[in-house]
Amino acid sequence: MENNMKVMITGGAGYKGVLLAEKLLDLGHEVCLIDNFMYGYEPVLHLVNNKNINIIQLDIRNIQRKDVAPFDVIYHLAGISGVPACAANPHSAEVINVGATRKLVEVTGKGQLLINASTTSFYGASGKAFDEQSPVEPISIYGQTKYAAEKIIHDKENSVSLRFATVFGVSPRMRNDLLVNDFVYKAINERVIVLFSGKSKRTFVHIRDAVAAYAFVLEHVAEMQGQIFNVGGEHLNFSKYEIAESIAKHVKCEIIDSSLPTDDKRNFMVSFEKIHKLGYSTKYSLEDGIMELVKLYGFYTIHSHYTVI
Repeated sequence: MENNMKVMITGGAGYKGVLLAEKLLDLGHEVCLIDNFMYGYEPVLHLVNNKNINIIQLDIRNIQRKDVAPFDVIYHLAGISGVPACAANPHSAEVINVGATRKLVEVTGKGQLLINASTTSFYGASGKAFDEQSPVEPISIYGQTKYAAEKIIHDKENSVSLRFATVFGVSPRMRNDLLVNDFVYKAINERVIVLFSGKSKRTFVHIRDAVAAYAFVLEHVAEMQGQIFNVGGEHLNFSKYEIAESIAKHVKCEIIDSSLPTDDKRNFMVSFEKIHKLGYSTKYSLEDGIMELVKLYGFYTIHSHYTVI
């Protein structure tokens, strides 16, 4: 697609959203960032002086046709993200992740490209390797609502859904509840990483590789339109124990593999061959993420309770 497009990001002040806004501005696009700012305004303050950004406080549940009409592309990142957050607020998860997505599709025009932030989290607990054609097995409210949203998005022909691996790394709007981020924080501040179902496998992707995938769609619209793509790399399929071992190479800590049961039953690997065939590849390793997180958590203290996804 051409340069200097008009782009909207829902949830633009979030963990991935704010870095996506930076990336799109660097590429020369005009960006409208909308968010309810429930986590504050600080993540976007460094963007305010850019002449090509417009920042609007708006709850995605209240979006109207006039809000989206001026834009060539809408990135849909807004929603309740994570297994624990959705389990704690099942009604809100349904209203926001599903209902607000349906409303967004209804107010988006046929000529506008809608790029959806989906997830690999609904691939289930089978321990198998999944690709985009595999039957999904959502075992959490988060997975169920995100899968429902994805199906709604694909009622719109001019759309792309990106199923992201679990993201890690540093952002102006930090999420400390993501697994790798949480493990590094615990290793530094508590000197112990406690694992539950330590052998269970998940798939991971650095936040800057996730942002690069969003931008990649704009360069490959004709090949990606109307389709679903897993985003990540096979070399980033790890067990929880393997993640903890990698962190322990850089931070002196104890790893405790607990035999206690956990509500999080996810256990799967993912194939990323489909998007790799188009030329996308990840650039950042688990090691890269761990090193930047070690630097961050050396001075960054979490003052509020959080749970791990």
